[in-house]
Amino acid sequence: MSLNDYRTALTTPGARAPVVTSLLGRLPIAMIGMALLLYVQRESSSFAIAGTVSAAELIGVAMGSVVQGRIVDRTGPSKPLYITSALFTGSVVATLLAIELGAPTPLVVLGAFAMGLLQPNIGSASRALWGHLLPPGRVREAAFSYEAISLEVFFILGPGLAGLLVATPWAGTGVVAGAVCMVLGSVGFAATRAARTQRPEPSEHAGALLGAIAAPGMRTVALAALGFGVVIGFIEVAVPAAAVEAGQPTMGGLLMSLASVSSVAVGVVYGVHPWPRPMYLRLPALLLGFAGLVALLALPTTLLGLALMLLLAGCLITPQSTAHSVAVEFAAPPGTAAEAFGWVVTSVTLGSAIGQSTSGQLVELAGPPTAFLVAGATGAALAALLYLRRNTLLPHRTNLSLAGT
Repeated sequence: MSLNDYRTALTTPGARAPVVTSLLGRLPIAMIGMALLLYVQRESSSFAIAGTVSAAELIGVAMGSVVQGRIVDRTGPSKPLYITSALFTGSVVATLLAIELGAPTPLVVLGAFAMGLLQPNIGSASRALWGHLLPPGRVREAAFSYEAISLEVFFILGPGLAGLLVATPWAGTGVVAGAVCMVLGSVGFAATRAARTQRPEPSEHAGALLGAIAAPGMRTVALAALGFGVVIGFIEVAVPAAAVEAGQPTMGGLLMSLASVSSVAVGVVYGVHPWPRPMYLRLPALLLGFAGLVALLALPTTLLGLALMLLLAGCLITPQSTAHSVAVEFAAPPGTAAEAFGWVVTSVTLGSAIGQSTSGQLVELAGPPTAFLVAGATGAALAALLYLRRNTLLPHRTNLSLAGT
């Protein structure tokens, strides 16, 4: 793959409108969760409560992604995006009202869960569309790499914007701004000609009970995404908590953005020169390396030191996202592209929910350094499990059977 392949993918006839609208719709993916976490923490003065609410939103995303992905595989993306955009808007309004009126925590958690469940799954729809616009090969892989890299750009902008907007006169501004961008982008994407004319690909697996996840290779990819999400979830709570302890609460989102700066820079190069080359080694190696770098975040005693370590840890974020996206291409059964990527989103968000909830408790009990160390140990353990499952991603094993491992 070369840089010219990126250009070819993005200039493919019919790609421009979906690319632009999906950019707007995916911009707040990292912003909404962080904005909700900071908003609730500001209102409740508790990272434990904020982490639980944010985790509920992520669990909702995890459950909704697969269901929406399966529907997109059967009907195309337009109708599902229109419907979920409307329902998502209602859930955001209800959740904000619950927070503002001082409703009991379980009610706020329920609202956050609904926000996640009904969040338009534009990421899966956008990724699946490339399979209809481009034939298999380097250009399509470049498009998938672009999806991962652009997502990391949003991880740069999202947390930083959330951190800034929580300091406005109304702390819920970030949640509203993110929801508006997501709805406008999703509706715009659904209205493009490429989305409206996309037709489902016939598949014997699309209607099966387990669908894409029945493939052993897909379960391994989902495990890799889960491990990545767990580690990310830990640091998404521990980093803002470290900023609060240092007396600079608005720096939390900006610090998280630093990890994405190095992530994007390294991700562009990694897309051209991936390592390790074999996918069955790439997934465990990348997760293990990331876990080790995150554990080192426990060492700095100042925000400057933490910022420098986050730049280093961020180097392995986009490479993992790219590896997951490419692995789906050959691990998923035919005709299940949107659902398969939905499983990746589900795994990452479920892992993030676990990480955030656990990290919130650890931060309250023992402080951010402990959370970073536990994140590293958890990531290393899951990397070991990935290595034990490496045979499911061998080229001659992938998709030959939906039974077994």
